[in-house]
Amino acid sequence: MAFPERFSNLPDYAFPRLRALLSGIEPGLKAKEAPTVLTIGEPRHPMPDFVSDVMARHIHEFAKYPSNEGTPELLGAIRTWLTRRYDIDVAPDRIMALNGTREGLFNAALALCPETKNGQVPVVLVPNPFYQVYAVAAASVQAKPLFVSATPETGNLPDYEHLPVDVLNRTAIAYLCSPANPQGAIASPEYLRRLIGMAETYDFLIFADECYSEIYRDAPPAGALAVATEMGLADRVVMFNSLSKRSNLPGLRSGFAAGSAANIAQMRRLRSYAGAPLSLPAQRVSEAAWLDEEHVSDSRAMYQRKYQIADRVLGNLPGYRPVDGGFFLWLPVEDGEEAAIRLWSQAGIQVLPGAYLSRDVDGANPGRGFIRVAMVADETQTETALIRLREVLYDDV
Repeated sequence: MAFPERFSNLPDYAFPRLRALLSGIEPGLKAKEAPTVLTIGEPRHPMPDFVSDVMARHIHEFAKYPSNEGTPELLGAIRTWLTRRYDIDVAPDRIMALNGTREGLFNAALALCPETKNGQVPVVLVPNPFYQVYAVAAASVQAKPLFVSATPETGNLPDYEHLPVDVLNRTAIAYLCSPANPQGAIASPEYLRRLIGMAETYDFLIFADECYSEIYRDAPPAGALAVATEMGLADRVVMFNSLSKRSNLPGLRSGFAAGSAANIAQMRRLRSYAGAPLSLPAQRVSEAAWLDEEHVSDSRAMYQRKYQIADRVLGNLPGYRPVDGGFFLWLPVEDGEEAAIRLWSQAGIQVLPGAYLSRDVDGANPGRGFIRVAMVADETQTETALIRLREVLYDDV
């Protein structure tokens, strides 16, 4: 059976591409050294200490079918968190529990993207570089993805404002990640207001991927749904968040979407046929995690100390930009693939070439001259790795 044509232009996922790039290359390690993997955004800080107790108390609930959209208690905990974090009141019928944000970011397109927009194939706006699920979601609904460069010249956020009017008139969905993966840039309230105003003018939805929202250097990032609520345009935004980064629980696969009652109802309707709800024990752990902030503050402080380490070790490099949020460094290099090979062969350090997170547009790839470095290890390991990385890649600076 042939692979569907709409998926034929999707490149291989980033990590299989990296494995192929490094295949057959021996890592440059000293005796008893282990490779240092700085590729995947898997938090390694301690998970909350209450997880095992909550799971044990509710282990018997594996014997029950779970609630599709989330238990009333979990939806209430998320509602409480949204009020505490953003000072907005989001009723339970405007919230939906997810198996991590990737499920929601994909299925929201299936549920909410129209088949046509003004009589034409709809356009889905995607920042470039980007989290790869955005592109496959656009392909799944047979929309036209438009990859909009997010580079240092645009503040590492997509410049959707200067797109042609005919493109905006066809736009059905605009994806936005803030803090951005991989660049760590944060959308200001002013940026969000302009984008939300565009969504109202040109009648499209914003899918706001905010899973890094609780990892930041200084002030908490603004939330797209909160800004839209202030503008009276909450129906223009569906926001997504999860416990993977916030609470160091990537294996729990627990997140949520929040938006207007009508949009969430459509997503719930689709999920009732095709979704995979969280188990009840996982929902109980999630409820406890959203209600607790102490473990989040402790973890954020560790990331902030690693920001300071990165600034100290790499801060005087040409093109270095301090991280505003998230836990990735987006480091300028001559060529991302060549840099990844050098780091692996000379130091046993794995990083991700930036081109693997980006798409070629008109022969140019905005990620080609970068590598992504995940600062998920502890502070000592992070500092050791960054010093070695500098020695290998920037020894002449």
